[in-house]
Amino acid sequence: MAVSALNRRRWRNFRSNRRAFWSFVIFVVLFGLSLFAEFIANDHPLLVKYRGEVYTPIFHFYPETEFGGEFKTEADYRDPAVKCLIKTGGLDPCFDEPEKVMAEVAKTGAYDGQKANRGWILWPPIPYSYNTINNVDGAAPSAPDAKHWLGTDDTARDVLARVIYGFRMSVAFALVVTLFTSLLGIAAGAVQGYFGGWIDLIFQRVIEIWGSTPMLYVIIIVAAIWRMNFWLLVGLAVLFGWTALVHVVRAEFLRARNFEYVRAARALGVKNGVIMVRHVLPNAMVATLTFLPFIITGAISTLATLDFLGFGLPSSAPSLGELTLQAKQNLQAPWLGFSAFFTFAIMLSLLVFIFEGVRDAFDPRKTFR
Repeated sequence: MAVSALNRRRWRNFRSNRRAFWSFVIFVVLFGLSLFAEFIANDHPLLVKYRGEVYTPIFHFYPETEFGGEFKTEADYRDPAVKCLIKTGGLDPCFDEPEKVMAEVAKTGAYDGQKANRGWILWPPIPYSYNTINNVDGAAPSAPDAKHWLGTDDTARDVLARVIYGFRMSVAFALVVTLFTSLLGIAAGAVQGYFGGWIDLIFQRVIEIWGSTPMLYVIIIVAAIWRMNFWLLVGLAVLFGWTALVHVVRAEFLRARNFEYVRAARALGVKNGVIMVRHVLPNAMVATLTFLPFIITGAISTLATLDFLGFGLPSSAPSLGELTLQAKQNLQAPWLGFSAFFTFAIMLSLLVFIFEGVRDAFDPRKTFR
């Protein structure tokens, strides 16, 4: 489908805004990488070669017995005995002295007269997932080192892995909440502004009553009844956030509904829905896009705040708010606070710059060289 001249002009304006354009590029790269977090930070290998066959533990369940072990539970690929079994082809001494066996096989290709069928393990760049409990020297949280670039938290989980997964969850939460709140808010504001009268009056009273409902109290009650999860939090955020755009869209529709081209369309018998979507809504988009940065950053802040207060996702989830809480409780571990701060600062700054560029690109009064 061909791109209209208006949309081409908007894209040129957006690209001309260098801060917005490069923020968009950086954000897309970061979010795109986080979408493949399982391939970047995982305690399951990407590939395993054992006795000539290739396995994909990142996708499939393999019991320890598959690699010559004793248990039918999932293989612990970080266990020295399992590593030895895979790399030597299942030699028996792996259960007693795995490090010695692997060192001898690496040198001679055999151990105690037993020829090894060599295998290998391909790990992700970060061999820990967001919920992997690591063995660290000393007490947790442990400081950054060669194994854990951002250190570990108070339960010995890798901070960098939790930041990657937490970044993905925060952005996904914000985008989903913004999408649904925008759809509901724009629809409600359009109906109010276009039809006016009793419809507008009743809607306004409903919004006033609903806006006075304390969100945190409702979330505390819901958290006491059900176990919080991602979609339940999305529903609650949309339930209390859809009114953010109503007043802006309502004002734009009230202003535009008596324009001459709208009255002419009515006189020609064009349906109200077509007039609202095709003729009036585009004029309201600039004001709507002005508020989108506040909605999307507010959604990220809401998730972080609820996790910080303990009413959000479970503590095992990769939450940036929970990381902030750990930073508060472990002042002797400044790497936790720095990790949370810089993640929030970079994420929110990029999003604000992007939406500022989008807003200016949709504004017909602004042009960029």
